[in-house]
Amino acid sequence: MNREERKKRIKDTSVLVFPNLFTTGNLFCGFYSIISSLKGNFILASYLILIATLFDMVDGRVARLLKGVSDFGKEYDSLSDLVSFGVAPSILVYMSYLVDIPRLGWLAAFLFVACGALRLARFNIMDISRDPRYFIGLPIPVAAATLASFFLFSGELKLSYDGHYWFLGLIFLMSFLMISAVNYKSYKKPEKAIKRKFYTNMVFFLLLLIVVAVNPQIIIFALCCVYIAQGLLYYIYNGVKMLFKSKKNKRTTNGI
Repeated sequence: MNREERKKRIKDTSVLVFPNLFTTGNLFCGFYSIISSLKGNFILASYLILIATLFDMVDGRVARLLKGVSDFGKEYDSLSDLVSFGVAPSILVYMSYLVDIPRLGWLAAFLFVACGALRLARFNIMDISRDPRYFIGLPIPVAAATLASFFLFSGELKLSYDGHYWFLGLIFLMSFLMISAVNYKSYKKPEKAIKRKFYTNMVFFLLLLIVVAVNPQIIIFALCCVYIAQGLLYYIYNGVKMLFKSKKNKRTTNGI
């Protein structure tokens, strides 16, 4: 192997390894969040889940930017997501609130993990011809961030009254939305768009971090709620639109 071939091989290996480092960071945060929840440090566990979402946002974009997208990376990302966004938030919610609800508490926590796994499996086998601008079902990182941020939100506003029932309802809602047919914007950009708007995206990302840093306990949960609501409202709007269109076609057919 000559020098040029050796350099090319090292470069190709780096392109594949670098995005997976962010995925490993995601997995580490998820694992450490579980450890923190088991030790009773729920605030740290919540923040670790939120940090894991940042790693998850970055790894895919880095892979597309470096042309390092691979089947191995996709599978590794899904396995890491199941730990960080499926198991970790379930343990957090169960240990902090649902442990007081016999049987139904751990069943609800398991339901979230199972629906998260189904959501990831469906995403992995979905036809590549689907519209990349949308996700089918609520992405599992958003569901996890909603649970983690709600824990911080409830602590900030001291919503202690029947808190376990709030979490029980929320975990059922997140589980349903993950396996639903509701479309959510992916905000994924092709490789050319990432390169062309790199600095613009960086400035926007920094501004978003500054806004969140003002009061992360409230703002992160509010952002999650806005994202979830826009998908639901768009789904309802399309359903009503299709209903009126169907009735209109039916009247036209009967008139003929």
